Amino acid sequence: MVPLPAHRVSGNLTGEEREFWRQPDNEGYRPCLGFSIEYRRESARVSKEKRRFLVVVVSGGLNQQRNQIIDAVIIARILEAALVVPVLQVNHIWGDESEFSDIFDVEHFKKTLQADVRVVSSLPSTHLVSRQTVETQIPRHAPPLWIRAKFLNRLKQEGVLVLKGLDSKLSKNLPLDLQKLRCKVAFHALRYAAPIRELGNRLARRMWIEGPYISIHMRLEKDVWVRTGCLSGLGRGYDDIIARERDSRPEFLTGKLNMSHVQRRLAGLCPLNALEVARLLKALGAPKNARIYVAGGEPFGGSSALMPLVTEFPNVVRKEMLAREGELGPYTNRSSVLAAIDYIVSLSSDVFVPSHGGNMVRAMQGHRAYVGHRKFIKPNKRAMLPFIEGLAISDAEFSSTMKQLHKNSQGQPEMRNNKRDRDVVAYPVPECMCK
Repeated sequence: MVPLPAHRVSGNLTGEEREFWRQPDNEGYRPCLGFSIEYRRESARVSKEKRRFLVVVVSGGLNQQRNQIIDAVIIARILEAALVVPVLQVNHIWGDESEFSDIFDVEHFKKTLQADVRVVSSLPSTHLVSRQTVETQIPRHAPPLWIRAKFLNRLKQEGVLVLKGLDSKLSKNLPLDLQKLRCKVAFHALRYAAPIRELGNRLARRMWIEGPYISIHMRLEKDVWVRTGCLSGLGRGYDDIIARERDSRPEFLTGKLNMSHVQRRLAGLCPLNALEVARLLKALGAPKNARIYVAGGEPFGGSSALMPLVTEFPNVVRKEMLAREGELGPYTNRSSVLAAIDYIVSLSSDVFVPSHGGNMVRAMQGHRAYVGHRKFIKPNKRAMLPFIEGLAISDAEFSSTMKQLHKNSQGQPEMRNNKRDRDVVAYPVPECMCK
């Protein structure tokens, strides 16, 4: 999972445009996963475990699944158990029935982790039982001590532990060796299956060969507007469709139930729409002819949802436009595979911009940091939206304000331990990178 090199920008560009493409200073940070002597000593025993087995059922979209697989490896190590290749729960929202081996390179996963955790394809016949208790009651921020106290004795007695509903519940503050193991799983072991990797790399090269490009993760799908409680900006008719669906399925709305859509937007809880992204890119100095790859699912409203971005930056493509006839055909109903292709193309982009937070954004933030701190522009939605709302300022003033707001959020090294409970997979400095 190594990206194509960042471009050396040349040609007839303004100073502002050159600055836009300029990569952040990585301050000399490089991946550094040296495990302690004690960890390596224990590995000789843990990596040969044949009595205790951990089975984990993971759910959600691709990057949510990745998070749970990472935690599954860490929990297996904490419990000194062999890990059965994780089971991917059928995704009812997107209708994706992919198995682990359909998305990830299983043999590479096993081989990369062979010194840390024993990974097996299935439970041995000696451990198969007709009925197995599935454990789902895991508190948020569960530390290793809780995991061992809760599950170790049962695992020793029964030989098998089945966990479901991990969903990033393992503590983000772990001993150093386990933090390094998290990075090893995320950035080394979880490699996509060969057909996905090959197609994703082909699309990435088609973007890359013509010069620097921007990848924007646009969260404009229908389910995103339903879940966030926000308006799409596409007009009354579209907003009515979202409102009816939200009213019929109120359980889809996530958090902050007492806030209006206006309050949510001003609090920075809503995705930026295409017009807002276009204004931000223009203000930050993106050239009008910049090539833009739009990652994400089908936008609610179709092509009209992206029109404000295309109007300002005509060279906008999605994977469906970039792929040649038949290349995406086998993956039409495989949302996780399509998301993996977006991930590969986005990782090789010179600039990455998310329109909203989420698992993909955190994974991309950390991965781009890990491979050299590729430029990653994190929109400061709460601070920028009052200026987008139509304050009477000139384009020059707006541009100056946006640059000032985002000067410290463009992918330069940022310490995980500056804020408690940051995920090392999103902030690999200092545990997984050193000078």
